Amino acid sequence: MAVKILIIEDEAAIREMVEMALGAAGYEVFQAETGEEGFSTLNEHVPDLILLDWMLPGMSGIDFAKRIKKDPLCSNIPIIMLTARGEEEDKVRGLDVGADDFVTKPFSPRELVSRIKAVLRRASPMSSDEVVEVNGLRLDPVSHRVSANEEKVDMGPTEFRLLHFFMTHPERVFTRGQLLDNVWGTNVYVEERTVDVHIRRLRKSIADTGHDSLIQTVRGAGYRFSGKL
Repeated sequence: MAVKILIIEDEAAIREMVEMALGAAGYEVFQAETGEEGFSTLNEHVPDLILLDWMLPGMSGIDFAKRIKKDPLCSNIPIIMLTARGEEEDKVRGLDVGADDFVTKPFSPRELVSRIKAVLRRASPMSSDEVVEVNGLRLDPVSHRVSANEEKVDMGPTEFRLLHFFMTHPERVFTRGQLLDNVWGTNVYVEERTVDVHIRRLRKSIADTGHDSLIQTVRGAGYRFSGKL
């Protein structure tokens, strides 16, 4: 599953340059020209990282970051700000509203890709091919095995993909539509209630060891994978 990057930038030339560079590096890129367009895109795609221009028409990058960090569905998405402002005071302002890093214009594609990789490692240290383990629940994406407290767990391929996505995106709330987009794919038509069916199947497969409590229903919002109550 390709890492998804959302770039919010009003200069078309920069958006196109970034999309070409990130596409060549294996990332899936979505574009938005304004903050409002960025929020509309977030309703359809859950990115793994946001590249956010500081100076945007209508809504500044700072204001966008403030709003996104208050949204429980998006608050944990890492943000790299693209800025012509290199002053320390400006970077402090950005960090205060939740930015994870800064890239000062003009920048090279190689530098940008390097910064993205570093932020993604900090945000989600486990790559898609590495074994993931939470509270004794262990998933190996290479061998396609799941175990709970060292006991083998059987589940269907959709439940496996769903669990893998949850375990590599902990503490984030996802709507049914966002889960469909990220687990089933954007080109597959599936009704949202199908997600509930597979969530029930997934919980049932790990219920005997008590790990079903890791998959939490967030009333009015969706689902979250968490080891916390």
